[in-house]
Amino acid sequence: MSSTSTERSYGGESAADRSARRRTALVDVASTLMSEGRWRAATVAGVCADAGLNKRYFYESFPDLDTLADAVIDTISTEVAEPAIGAYLASPDAPLDVQARNAVDAIIGVLGTDRRKARILLGGAAGTPAALTRRTDAMAGLTAILVDHARTIHGVELEADSLAHTAPAFVIGGTAQAILSWAEGTLPVSREQLADDLAELWLGIGASASDLARSRLSPGDA
Repeated sequence: MSSTSTERSYGGESAADRSARRRTALVDVASTLMSEGRWRAATVAGVCADAGLNKRYFYESFPDLDTLADAVIDTISTEVAEPAIGAYLASPDAPLDVQARNAVDAIIGVLGTDRRKARILLGGAAGTPAALTRRTDAMAGLTAILVDHARTIHGVELEADSLAHTAPAFVIGGTAQAILSWAEGTLPVSREQLADDLAELWLGIGASASDLARSRLSPGDA
């Protein structure tokens, strides 16, 4: 076997796959440390020890700990956004309540079943100022998704009003707290009931915000 072949595959696993696996292990360890409030005391050596890797493999994926923390938040954000959007795209002709319920359940499936992810993205357990900024940006991104969806459902009346931004931020914040409480075990409802309740609240708040926005329109704006 040539040296090139050895680099490409070892034990049936390619070099790229091994690198990805090591990166995933580092992100997983960082997720635990961040969710438990231990990130400020973290070191490269300690993270590597917990991941069962040596330091050279850390620097293969990340230049420093801050970049690893960013990767944790970015990974969780993507894990939330992709299935939530996918839930809508998978059923474009379904009733709105079904679309909303599927989207909420997809979010719960990521954050509600892994307390670490809920604490990091929803509870502010970021660990550093830079990571907190990254988390804030991620939450703003989720709010923007809801704003865009609201435009397609409620029309220009809501878009022209301040509620176009206030209502989605309110919904995201409330949804975040509810899912975090459920993940922590302090909200005594089933996953199915939580998804149903949140979907109903999404729809109810959206409709109420749209009605209020229309009532604020001057005759010339209608």
